[in-house]
Amino acid sequence: MSEAHSSPSPQSHFDCDEILVHLARLSLSGRDQDVATYLQRVARRLRVTSPETAAALTTVLREAPTRTSPLRSTSAAPMPVDGDSRLPLLRIDTKGLGLQEPILDQHTQRILHQIIDERRHGIRLLEAGLAPSRAALFVGPPGVGKTMAAQWIAAQLGLPLAVLDLSSVMSSLLGKTGINLRYAFDYAKQSECVLLLDELDAIGKRRGDEGDVGELKRLVTVLLQQVDDWPDGAGLILGATNHPELLDAAVWRRFDLMVPFASPNADLRRAAIARFAAGHFGDTAVDLLALSTEGSSFNDLERRVMTIRRNAVIHEQDPDRVAIDSLAELRHAPLNERLAFAQRLHEHGGFSQRQINSLTGVSRDTLRKHIKTAG
Repeated sequence: MSEAHSSPSPQSHFDCDEILVHLARLSLSGRDQDVATYLQRVARRLRVTSPETAAALTTVLREAPTRTSPLRSTSAAPMPVDGDSRLPLLRIDTKGLGLQEPILDQHTQRILHQIIDERRHGIRLLEAGLAPSRAALFVGPPGVGKTMAAQWIAAQLGLPLAVLDLSSVMSSLLGKTGINLRYAFDYAKQSECVLLLDELDAIGKRRGDEGDVGELKRLVTVLLQQVDDWPDGAGLILGATNHPELLDAAVWRRFDLMVPFASPNADLRRAAIARFAAGHFGDTAVDLLALSTEGSSFNDLERRVMTIRRNAVIHEQDPDRVAIDSLAELRHAPLNERLAFAQRLHEHGGFSQRQINSLTGVSRDTLRKHIKTAG
């Protein structure tokens, strides 16, 4: 644990000599971020006993040049690497630049905007004795937009996205994995960045899992310590997992926000298909694809749309015709799947019985009986 957390707390009492000595120690050791964090804590407490001093400290923190540098460590600290493989422990992801806002349900969108707003108004929160959320956990199945959301948030904040590379961090020598994790966090703490812990369940598994060796269990403890030591004035931690049930309960508690990412419903699938089609599909093709892809992820949808568009170009055919023809395979699907698709087409209201029969092979009488039984 860093000295900033084990030091005399300004929230319990104010011994000016102790505070001065501790600030000197932090400053002389080159730990600028810890200095800023400690000063934030002092300022929050001084709001009650000495508001003018608190306001002055807040102004100093607001005007500190390190708070707006895009990636301070590029000139102050080299990218950390694994001691044996020499592979970087982090990679800087710039794919969020120019990225459109991810297509997500309203609840998830609201939380993402809350994260961005808190960061953009960090000084206002500081002046009120508050701090923005330090860490958010993205939870959901693969391909539903967790990584894209992290890229978009970083771009909206004007910060680099530093992604923890688990293939490098998980050293073949288990004793070094914890060291690698510390190096990666130390680098991110010194940088103005968004740190993405992708596949968090790989390093944050429940410590009660008897299948894991002791070193992997200790890795969870290292992770918890690093998140605990994350300075208030540093960047943002984002964790992402496809398997929340594997995470240690203590890991959950370290995250201020839990952000759910669900498989897209028909409306979201329709919006995503229209975006991926980029104007090449008409409404009928978009509707048919949206109604026929229940359970698909955004990644699945993008792959399907791009395959259709490529086929249309290669064979010089109308993209709408290729999209509709791609549904022909549904006629060979199990009856329960064809019935479910036929019912969705019927409920949509834009397709005749003849079209439904042509697409699904389900007759009008069979569909009517199915709807009556299901109802």
